[in-house]
Amino acid sequence: MLLLLLLAPLFLRPPGAGGAQTPNATSEGCQIIHPPWEGGIRYRGLTRDQVKAINFLPVDYEIEYVCRGEREVVGPKVRKCLANGSWTDMDTPSRCVNRTPHSERRAVYIGALFPMSGGWPGGQACQPAVEMALEDVNSRRDILPDYELKLIHHDSKCDPGQATKYLYELLYNDPIKIILMPGCSSVSTLVAEAARMWNLIVLSYGSSSPALSNRQRFPTFFRTHPSATLHNPTRVKLFEKWGWKKIATIQQTTEVFTSTLDDLEERVKEAGIEITFRQSFFSDPAVPVKNLKRQDARIIVGLFYETEARKVFCEVYKERLFGKKYVWFLIGWYADNWFKIYDPSINCTVDEMTEAVEGHITTEIVMLNPANTRSISNMTSQEFVEKLTKRLKRHPEETGGFQEAPLAYDAIWALALALNKTSGGGGRSGVRLEDFNYNNQTITDQIYRAMNSSSFEGVSGHVVFDASGSRMAWTLIEQLQGGSYKKIGYYDSTKDDLSWSKTDKWIGGSPPADQTLVIKTFRFLSQKLFISVSVLSSLGIVLAVVCLSFNIYNSHVRYIQNSQPNLNNLTAVGCSLALAAVFPLGLDGHHIGRSQFPFVCQARLWLLGLGFSLGYGSMFTKIWWVHTVFTKKEEKKEWRKTLEPWKLYATVGLLVGMDVLTLAIWQIVDPLHRTIETFAKEEPKEDIDVSILPQLEHCSSKKMNTWLGIFYGYKGLLLLLGIFLAYETKSVSTEKINDHRAVGMAIYNVAVLCLITAPVTMILSSQQDAAFAFASLAIVFSSYITLVVLFVPKMRRLITRGEWQSEAQDTMKTGSSTNNNEEEKSRLLEKENRELEKIIAEKEERVSELRHQLQSRQQLRSRRHPPTPPDPSGGLPRGPPEPPDRLSCDGSRVHLLYK
Repeated sequence: MLLLLLLAPLFLRPPGAGGAQTPNATSEGCQIIHPPWEGGIRYRGLTRDQVKAINFLPVDYEIEYVCRGEREVVGPKVRKCLANGSWTDMDTPSRCVNRTPHSERRAVYIGALFPMSGGWPGGQACQPAVEMALEDVNSRRDILPDYELKLIHHDSKCDPGQATKYLYELLYNDPIKIILMPGCSSVSTLVAEAARMWNLIVLSYGSSSPALSNRQRFPTFFRTHPSATLHNPTRVKLFEKWGWKKIATIQQTTEVFTSTLDDLEERVKEAGIEITFRQSFFSDPAVPVKNLKRQDARIIVGLFYETEARKVFCEVYKERLFGKKYVWFLIGWYADNWFKIYDPSINCTVDEMTEAVEGHITTEIVMLNPANTRSISNMTSQEFVEKLTKRLKRHPEETGGFQEAPLAYDAIWALALALNKTSGGGGRSGVRLEDFNYNNQTITDQIYRAMNSSSFEGVSGHVVFDASGSRMAWTLIEQLQGGSYKKIGYYDSTKDDLSWSKTDKWIGGSPPADQTLVIKTFRFLSQKLFISVSVLSSLGIVLAVVCLSFNIYNSHVRYIQNSQPNLNNLTAVGCSLALAAVFPLGLDGHHIGRSQFPFVCQARLWLLGLGFSLGYGSMFTKIWWVHTVFTKKEEKKEWRKTLEPWKLYATVGLLVGMDVLTLAIWQIVDPLHRTIETFAKEEPKEDIDVSILPQLEHCSSKKMNTWLGIFYGYKGLLLLLGIFLAYETKSVSTEKINDHRAVGMAIYNVAVLCLITAPVTMILSSQQDAAFAFASLAIVFSSYITLVVLFVPKMRRLITRGEWQSEAQDTMKTGSSTNNNEEEKSRLLEKENRELEKIIAEKEERVSELRHQLQSRQQLRSRRHPPTPPDPSGGLPRGPPEPPDRLSCDGSRVHLLYK
């Protein structure tokens, strides 16, 4: 490309006017401007005649000022045509001034601490970048024309203890340093806290600790490296982009990472994201990594230095905490090949480390201007990288701090511009920098104000500081793909703008889930079992209906009448209700909806409760009456032999009423509802990132155990008492309840089945098939046994003996059975005996009354008629005859006997 130098007529503009005029903005480009006094303009790619023939230059066209002789340009040396028709930096004039010899410039010293080794060996690239910036600044005559910046530096090894030693040397050894430049956050914390005592400004190029943003603790601290908290908005944005709600963290226990993680925790909480696991370590990450594996962490944010990162990922490889199920978020300022660097503290190979780190995401501050425009030093970012690479002794990937080198370069320029403003290099009267000492707070305050107002274009981008002295910048998002980092996006947190290149790649084809996908599955009752038991229950209900019909139809038969048929009817109804309870017992979410579940729960409870009370209560009433009548003393048996049916029905009613009252209170106070029992997760056989979470539906209430204790308590007592009464009356024979032995046998079976099934079903409640089988079959078998034992013998007797007639027909029928005649005779004899006993009792009472009356009359008569003395002649006594002397009773006749 042809370069042509055109010198415009010098008399056309007054001295110092070059570049001060702002041309009119047009859509055609930028109007040609005049060069400074004693200078000219270099037009790239245009001849002298071409420049004379045009009035406007196209957008993005660049011009360069040049000066004649020993003069040099002060101010912008290159200007670029913008889209709005104006040239860049038109508010700053460009001048041609005489050069000042270096020997006449006064030195201003900078004290720097570069970490050449340690946790972050950033000084390996940052020191050359600082030296390069000093050369560029010192070569400029428009910045600090009377001063020359010089560097005094030491290797801090990123160790606060080592830094303390060198800080002491910098402060107590001449010459006086006007500013301090530490690197690592831990070292910067130490230096920044001490610098306030010496009235020193601290400018860091590599500190990211959020704690350093505390202006009360670090009042004179600035940094061109943004705070580590600037990574957190980017991380949160990515979490939201990929739909992650649960993350885990592992950090090295240093202040920078602890404060960064605290800030992240606040930000994710605001975004509705949860940090489920938070692990930390000091030097050995083995146990925290194992904990992450055990807790099934998937999205993991790692905060540690590069040397510790190798230790972490060696353990990650051992625990297999990588691959398509996991995503690691790391800090982006490690060397590009950090995982390939030999480290004697780990026992993993390069291939193993490469496999473990594949696919991880890094977030780092944009430290190199992606626009590749010219900075204040007249270099583009790419030109800076090329120039720096030539100065390095090793490959950039093997050089620590290569990514932060632009920040170190711009730190010198920020310092130079601030000192230039303080010293009056911008055209205003300033202070003498050589007058600075550690007691001169006035100069420190002026440098602070100048630094705080810094704003320029550097090779790292636009340089500006916030109120806390931290750099504001974009965030670069990269992903390790195939062993090398690839840019996948940028994020501007100030505008919440995410620029995505859609170049992210995932081992599994898509971003993994933030946790193992848990599929909830309900354990439903086996349908084959439910249908089988339902068929048995249905047949049982049919049998109960047949027995009930038989009992009602033959209620006029004497043999049926003597078995208390109404109580047997209640038993059949109770068995039907209990058998009907089998159907709601087998209903679950496979058949009914969630809203219907409470009604099914209540149906189970009421059917079982009322069925038991009617079925078992009627049998218990029979056996209790038999025991009451026939096991008492002889003298108390007479008045109990009369059977009054209403007492039996009242007893059954009392048992049923107790159940109804208990169930009603239960339902009102603490109703049954649907509850979910969750079991341990089950891993599927296929290699998929899911887990099966079995669940089981139950009917329960808040005080379920209390209600079951009450319900089972008195039911259990009834069962035990029934067994006792059945045993006590096994040898009793009575015509009033002729089936009490069958009732006792039914009570035995029902009690044993209930007492065994109730605790077993409670133990097996988590096994739906077993619990249903035990409960339902116990109901079915107890109902079947009760119906068969009570009704089948009656059916057999009536069918085989033909006893179908009523009592009146039975007396007229010839050929009646001997047993019936004997029973009739026995009843007649008993009736006659009772009548005779009644008559005798009445006669005895009458005789007693008559004797009393006779004695009374005799006494009265003796008082009225004293006895007559005997006749000496021996004749008969005079007066009325004497009353009877004695009463005699034989049978039902009374005789009066006289003397």
